[in-house]
Amino acid sequence: MRLMQEAAINLNMFGGTMNRMINLTLKDGSVRQAAQGTTISELASSLSQVLARSAIAGKVNGQVKDLNFKVEQDAQIEILTLDNEEGLGVMRHSTSHLLAQAVKNLFPETLLGIGPAIANGFYYDFDSEHTFTPEDLEKLEVEMKRLAKEGNKFECREISREEALEYFGSKGEKYKAELVKDLPDEVQISTYTQGNFTDLCAGPHVPSTKVLKVFKLQSVAGAYWRGSEKNKMLQRIYGLAFAKASDLEDYLYKLEEAKRRDHRKLGVELDLFSLHDEGPGFPFFHPKGMVLRNTLEEFWREEHQKRDYVEIRTPIILNRTLWEQSGHWDHYKENMYFTKIDDLDYAVKPMNCPGGMIMYKTKLRSYRDLPIRCGELGLVHRHELSGALHGLLRVRNFTQDDAHIFMLPSQIIEEIIGVIDLVDYFYKVFGFKYHVELSTRPENSMGSDKDWEIATNALKDALEAKGMDYKINPGDGAFYGPKIDFHVKDCLDRTWQCGTIQLDFQMPEKFDLTYIGEDGEKHRPVMIHRVVYGSIERFIALLTEHYAGAFPVWLAPVQVRILPISDKHLEFAEKVKSILKEDKVRVEIDQRREKINYKIREVQTEKIPFALIVGDKEAEDKTVSVRRYGQQNTITMSLDGFASLIKEEIKSKKII
Repeated sequence: MRLMQEAAINLNMFGGTMNRMINLTLKDGSVRQAAQGTTISELASSLSQVLARSAIAGKVNGQVKDLNFKVEQDAQIEILTLDNEEGLGVMRHSTSHLLAQAVKNLFPETLLGIGPAIANGFYYDFDSEHTFTPEDLEKLEVEMKRLAKEGNKFECREISREEALEYFGSKGEKYKAELVKDLPDEVQISTYTQGNFTDLCAGPHVPSTKVLKVFKLQSVAGAYWRGSEKNKMLQRIYGLAFAKASDLEDYLYKLEEAKRRDHRKLGVELDLFSLHDEGPGFPFFHPKGMVLRNTLEEFWREEHQKRDYVEIRTPIILNRTLWEQSGHWDHYKENMYFTKIDDLDYAVKPMNCPGGMIMYKTKLRSYRDLPIRCGELGLVHRHELSGALHGLLRVRNFTQDDAHIFMLPSQIIEEIIGVIDLVDYFYKVFGFKYHVELSTRPENSMGSDKDWEIATNALKDALEAKGMDYKINPGDGAFYGPKIDFHVKDCLDRTWQCGTIQLDFQMPEKFDLTYIGEDGEKHRPVMIHRVVYGSIERFIALLTEHYAGAFPVWLAPVQVRILPISDKHLEFAEKVKSILKEDKVRVEIDQRREKINYKIREVQTEKIPFALIVGDKEAEDKTVSVRRYGQQNTITMSLDGFASLIKEEIKSKKII
């Protein structure tokens, strides 16, 4: 009886036919036999009814497909659910179609652009005479929820180019027609329909709109059609979509928290820096911001000196011929600024590398000199579109904590590991977790296939020697070499690309760098480009948001503020200040004739780590009443005891 039941299940799974059997390798490495033409949905049902109910798409040999996709030959198969990022991506893409359907229902004259999934949600671009308002978004969200409950299936139909042009042309959808015309001849054109709505799309999609339960429309922004300023500005509606309501609530909380932590807001409130119309993208650092910046630079110098780096400084403006020689003129000039000096063309440096090459060539080098580790806190300028500027995160001039390491080919792995260890140490000091990506050869690269293969394998070998997990990021390397990128995660789970290690065989060749080997002959060195902070400005923005402006004691621009209760306590306050300044503590006195509770509130508002309250008792006992930032209680300590406490926190770079 049991054998007959299993046969019946298999017969049902394979559509009642006796098709050729194929081998399907699952994610866990196990192999299932199935009939040729079995759908991903049928496979999921044969594995588990729970999996069948939660499945929304499948992955066949690395390509994401609809559940009704028929597998015709041996393949690697993964069933996707909302528990993984690729499954969420399918759901978010489908939600963008739901938005487009709602827009067409409520604003029928609107023309459709494109609507992809993005991190945490989706967007869709629309051409409409009507300007979408926040109230419109609320109405659209209600309509989307109504449509989702209808449970319409996402039905795929493959059509010819002529059919597609006729269909979208008859609907007046000029943007869709343009997309069809631009598709390569070999691409199969398909549409997806749910209910009364049909869209041009390659898919895949969830089985039906019932899967789309947790979403929220966020905002409207302008976006040029196909990203070109030459095209019409469309209206882009952004939305969020998650698997669970709790995930959406958590994300919305983090969005609000991100607004509270916005470094542009805190930069003004804490008097760190400012941005002005007189210099868009060129930040002004205030005295407190310079204290923070200098502290970061001093830490950088101290740690690099320990690791036998030397520091150099190269000019900001250099002749055009240098940038032609380096390859920047051909690969990067749209991001550069130019000037003329004595009727000759010069460029403001966007990168420090060519100056480092000139420094290397100032003298004859021996194999005994290598490796040479040259660090430079170099100010660079890059032309960014005004719409891309964003506080300190995207500016037009910034300081790279650059270093160029010139080495023997035999030293490559050791030097890469040294940089990895340095980056790891820095990020641990700041309390950051991070992940690593290996970016490979881009399309506009220079150099031979052999050089790129050697360089890429060297980076892989170093990562594997360290036992580090990493993700391959195809085609995102620098034009002169592959790179390892370090993406730090802040307290809101946002990731930021900061450190990078780039292995370069090309610049030494272009600049004819040499060293004298053991054999007395000239040889070509290899070089590493690397940064740890990435950009001092950007790293300050990241730290400001990560700590919400409440910097650890060692970084805080003002570490202690002394609060005398009245004028008669100023003398003792000055004594406390003098003792702390001897230990290089950044300390100030609030001498205003304000109530002590008001002064304490201001210390909290300005996020100063310590407030020291001094009155009659403290002056008599040579003590201080200590209020730490974020705490309500005040404790009394001896002056020597507090001095020891803060010195230790500064020395250890303690994170509260």
